[in-house]
Amino acid sequence: MALGPRLDLRQSQSLVMTPQLQQAIKLLALSNLEVETFIGEALDANPLLEVSSTAPADAQAEIPEEARRTTLETSPVDQLVGEGMGAVDKPLDVDPGALDLDRDTGDWGGALSSYGGGEDGPGIDERGASEPTLGEHLDGQIGLATSDPRLAMIARAVIDRLDEAGYFPSSLRDLADDLGVPLAEAEAGLALVQSFDPTGVAARSLGECIALQAKEADRYDPCMARLLDNLDLLARGELARLKRMCDVDDEDFADMLAELRSYDPKPGLKFSYGGGEPVTPDVLVTPRTDGGWDVSINQATLPRLIINRSYYVEMKSACDDKAARGWLSDKLADANWLVKALDQRQRTILKVATELVTQQEGFFRHGVSQLKPLTLRTVADAISMHESTVSRVTSNKYLMCPRGTFELKYFFTSGVGAVDGEGGASAEAVKAAIRQLIDAESPKAILSDDTLVDLLKEKGFDLARRTVAKYREAIGLGSSVQRRRAKALAGVR
Repeated sequence: MALGPRLDLRQSQSLVMTPQLQQAIKLLALSNLEVETFIGEALDANPLLEVSSTAPADAQAEIPEEARRTTLETSPVDQLVGEGMGAVDKPLDVDPGALDLDRDTGDWGGALSSYGGGEDGPGIDERGASEPTLGEHLDGQIGLATSDPRLAMIARAVIDRLDEAGYFPSSLRDLADDLGVPLAEAEAGLALVQSFDPTGVAARSLGECIALQAKEADRYDPCMARLLDNLDLLARGELARLKRMCDVDDEDFADMLAELRSYDPKPGLKFSYGGGEPVTPDVLVTPRTDGGWDVSINQATLPRLIINRSYYVEMKSACDDKAARGWLSDKLADANWLVKALDQRQRTILKVATELVTQQEGFFRHGVSQLKPLTLRTVADAISMHESTVSRVTSNKYLMCPRGTFELKYFFTSGVGAVDGEGGASAEAVKAAIRQLIDAESPKAILSDDTLVDLLKEKGFDLARRTVAKYREAIGLGSSVQRRRAKALAGVR
């Protein structure tokens, strides 16, 4: 057989992501304010696009009413119970900066309060701009902790030397020399500040910071001590060696690592920011007089685009060469595409938001106690969309309803175990139950985590003690020791 060049024709199929398709996908993930910026750039680049404050005459450019609002009828809410929830493990590093893991899954950061307003807590758009700094927060606790002016002076000197993360980077010997006090008094001043809220503040190392939090939570045992003394092995990934040193089995070791993640490696950072910027909702949910819901796009943050066709006709008549006419045709195509893409974006957001209201109607009527477990797949299957599309739509978007302002991601929550082994209850519902129990506790009868486990079981939630402690910390509620101390101080005042 002779060798030589030849031509072959073959057919194949492939998915090509055009620049316009890529841009349409990107638009889905943007918030309304980010889309407004995008529109501003498009207006600068395309002379055929204009913003209209009135209903446009061109029907093609007008966003249909159904893309801006939908009506949702009521439906009965099922009785909720729970289903088990698994833990997610992540590698840790020995540096506090590296240990500041992803807040969505790692839970390094401690108190993550409810987004909602009203009975579910303050809304995101209600955050104040006059929150105290770390120094002010700590200084306010000195008078309640000691009446010794000398010890108070040393404590203030310690506070002045704390870095942004809440660590004490100085030497105690240097502090004692600067103040002209014995080293033992400097140590007493440091110990006093270390007893303040937030737990872990004024630590001299990451290990000491976490140890303070573990002791406060009554979880500092010899195994945990060995783990914290050898965080360098954890950073290098020598888990097998570390597990042998801690003398625990695989399950206990996994629990220890999960517990380690529940602590805050930078306790001072929560005080290092000023007031957060108010969140502008992308979706509005309002109750109707007939018992249903209106779900609509917040048009206040989105300018309405129209295509100036008369200007297009005028410019086209003035075009003398082929290149100019081609450029003008491209601008018209770009303008048409952008108007349609924005229309499709609003339709998609509205469709997803409407399904969220349908799935979580119990929450909108009765509060967080009726929040159901919900996954992206459940919503995607219900509205015949891909999970990735639902994920993009719910990113950086907020929903405002009579209960407050919530991130759309808030309505996707895992389930927890039920005593009868059936159904599924939201983790947020469990957190609400824990908060309710603790709010009702007597200062003379502070509830331990073990007691909370028993009380929650009576409510139908089957949870381990570690899980209860994790949820309690996630909503910013201290241990029984911390709460007993806080209520004692409140009683003194």
